[in-house]
Amino acid sequence: MKPDNGQSDHLQRLRQIEAAPAPVYALPSSYPAGHAVAPHHHSRAQLLYPRTGVVMVTSSQGRWMVPPEHALWIPPELEHSVDMIGHVHMLSIYVSPAALPDISANVRVVALTDLARALIVEAVALPQDNTTRSDLVMALLLDEIAKLPEMPLGLPFPSEPRLAALCRSFIENPSPHLVIDEWAGALPMSRRAFTRTFRRQTGLSLSLWRQQACLLSALPRLANGEAVTSVALDLGYDSAAAFTTMFKRMLGAPPRQYFAGTGGSPAS
Repeated sequence: MKPDNGQSDHLQRLRQIEAAPAPVYALPSSYPAGHAVAPHHHSRAQLLYPRTGVVMVTSSQGRWMVPPEHALWIPPELEHSVDMIGHVHMLSIYVSPAALPDISANVRVVALTDLARALIVEAVALPQDNTTRSDLVMALLLDEIAKLPEMPLGLPFPSEPRLAALCRSFIENPSPHLVIDEWAGALPMSRRAFTRTFRRQTGLSLSLWRQQACLLSALPRLANGEAVTSVALDLGYDSAAAFTTMFKRMLGAPPRQYFAGTGGSPAS
């Protein structure tokens, strides 16, 4: 990724966010492909919606891919960095902790409802003042944010260095043929001890973590219009059908249906 050459602009944005008097502050931004925003944090939570492009967000809690028609909830004070995959037009909603006190303190990818998407677009277009319309839009948006369904697109990383190294190697070359016994033997651990350790470190089974890693690798390529067959074979699946079965199990719909209406439908 290219380094962040707009550090002064980024610092100015952070000052805007912190100085905003209203409990909800909306801000648009655009970034070229390959742009990287350095690690930072803010006192407000952020709902990050890439209206075009795909972003990768990294923090101590793990790594998250935010594909089309999704958003990422980032809790307040969490240091994170952002990498742009393709040209990204981002709409962000910054929420003071008191405005949504009961919402999750964990990073999570959420699917956007039609109402949430329309409210975000409207919130960004509104003047930053306390008009009645602004108050109504922001209040309804807060209510909708709290109800957005979480999607399995996070990729938590273990803190144990040897496990983390195995995970990083896998991300560089994802495959559906990961074998637990091979990873357990590399540490070395018994299969049972490895399984318990991995779940304790990540909150996921190795099988589910592997599937999510493959999804993270596939989503930006599919969003850019690559053929399902090409992506499936590159990831080591025996056929497009096998990959589609996994994709549907994880995201509730096959690739073509999942991307329908986003402007990024993959080819067959």
